[in-house]
Amino acid sequence: MNILWPRAIRFWIIALPLAWLAMFLAAPFLMSFAISFGTATDTAPPFQMDPPGFAAWRLLASDTLYLDAFLTSARIAASATVLTILLGYPMAYAIARAPERRRPLLIILVMLPFWTSFLIRIYAWTALLKPSGLINAALQGIGLIDTPLELINNEFAVHLGLVYVYLPFMVLPLYASLEKLDPALEEAAADLGARPWANFLTVTLPLTLPGLAAGALLVFIPASAEFIVPDLLGGPDTNLLGRVIWSEFFSNRDWPATAALASALVAILAGPILLFQRLQARA
Repeated sequence: MNILWPRAIRFWIIALPLAWLAMFLAAPFLMSFAISFGTATDTAPPFQMDPPGFAAWRLLASDTLYLDAFLTSARIAASATVLTILLGYPMAYAIARAPERRRPLLIILVMLPFWTSFLIRIYAWTALLKPSGLINAALQGIGLIDTPLELINNEFAVHLGLVYVYLPFMVLPLYASLEKLDPALEEAAADLGARPWANFLTVTLPLTLPGLAAGALLVFIPASAEFIVPDLLGGPDTNLLGRVIWSEFFSNRDWPATAALASALVAILAGPILLFQRLQARA
């Protein structure tokens, strides 16, 4: 009995999360993947599965709209990820090296935006960035500009929104890695003559690469499929995958094409995750 009881506990600890993932992740994905082999119709629901076909996948392979949307999404998500690294690493380092009694407060400040609705925060940025918004009004008030700057409905606004939204997802994994790093290692490198940059590149950065990789994945994957930020801040010319999926589903009512695009996106984004897990296993 003493042997079987721990086994039962381990079974349920593993089984319950797996059941949750199967019900709310695997099952919807498999349903979406199956719909991608249907044919769009004017019925309700707007597709039929008899007979199954590859029309949606052929459309996905032949229409340059989807390829352009994917490349644009990957480019913007990658650049936003780099920006979050450049901003998040110093923040995480400062928090990890702050006095221990101050660290909880600093972490709360990083997580503070999560206490407000995501949509409300993006609407707040529209109020700040629009031509009659607070930023342009302040710049004109102090005489730096004569006419309002175009701060919204462009890629600059999209990058700004993505970095603002996903910066905590970069800071927290980096902080976890830096907080575990023994400061004595950096002190030893400095005693041996390593300059600050050499110290960072040879000691700090290599030892925090797992946190950096985790943060990069947490930023890049949702940013590449983001819908609200490009829709509200990017304007009609910002053609990202999230907006294309929304348009195909709600405007064109082409559920097979939407399902094929979503399935292809999941398959592509699974690559970096599997690569990260393989590198982690080797480490």
